[in-house]
Amino acid sequence: MSETTSRRKFIEHIGWAGLGLLACGSFAGESAKRAPLLPKALKLGDTIGVIAPAGLVYDKTSIPEFERILIEKGFNPVLGDSLQSQYGYFSDTDEARAAELNQMFANPEIDGIITMRGGWGCARLLDKLDYKMIAKNPKVLMGYSDITALLIGIYAKTRLITFHGLMGYSTWDSFSTRYFDDILMEGKLALFKPPTDDTDHITLTGGKAKGRLIGGNLTVLSSIIGSNYLPDWDDKILFLEEIGEEPYRVDRMLTQLKLAGVLDRIKGIIFGKCRKCEAETPERAFTLLQVLQHNFKELKIPAFYGAMIGHIQRKFTFPIGIEVEMDADTGIVRQLEAAVIHV
Repeated sequence: MSETTSRRKFIEHIGWAGLGLLACGSFAGESAKRAPLLPKALKLGDTIGVIAPAGLVYDKTSIPEFERILIEKGFNPVLGDSLQSQYGYFSDTDEARAAELNQMFANPEIDGIITMRGGWGCARLLDKLDYKMIAKNPKVLMGYSDITALLIGIYAKTRLITFHGLMGYSTWDSFSTRYFDDILMEGKLALFKPPTDDTDHITLTGGKAKGRLIGGNLTVLSSIIGSNYLPDWDDKILFLEEIGEEPYRVDRMLTQLKLAGVLDRIKGIIFGKCRKCEAETPERAFTLLQVLQHNFKELKIPAFYGAMIGHIQRKFTFPIGIEVEMDADTGIVRQLEAAVIHV
């Protein structure tokens, strides 16, 4: 066989292989169009694994308190070793924390996983998780703050719907648990509406938009930009929350999202309540709202501030990857498809 014929055969082989990859949805654009993978709904009597996949649990008294909450809700809690261990500012080594999360997914007796707290460290686990195994064992995974890396990374790799919501350190009040129950146990289509006594909603750019809900903590999200653990951003509704960052830092992180092409591809923006995000020297700074207006106005997409997500007492359970409709004028988000399945 001549060199030219060999090269032609090689090119033809690669061409057909490429078509096969496209048919299987291996490229990012096609992968993003696959249907979401729904975890099974939680029910009374289910076993809930509790882990600390990031920072160490420094308040050990919170562990039996959260165990009591889960028992009172009718669950059987199983406490991970990471709740008691320590490795510097982490709850354990990267390998141990990743192994524990993998084991929680692989264990058929574990029905759902709730994280105890955030901190820092989840991004260090992303290259150590068994995504094929996780996809074969879909179950509820919930948390917020640093847990954002796991929620988005697992969704991006498996299409499993994950949940930005309550953790062990959270206040499990009636407002928050109503969304937990409605979405994770009843499988209802939630109407995410602020309580009547909440007046923090501010419309940044009016209008409505539909798309799949993606987001979490701004610092964590911006820190994994450029990695392979992010979804296709086309036609998404981006939600963000933050705590303890001055306006210029928020500006810097939003600029990073802009330069990475994220903000130009989404359909709408939901910003949660940003606690402790005031400038130390306000006379020489922009306010947080001014920063948001600077970054979002030119996008000409619906955007609002003040959603009940993040580092606050009363919070929504936001299903990552589910289709929603947002109304920036009212601050209401409507869930358009169920986030769990009943089996």
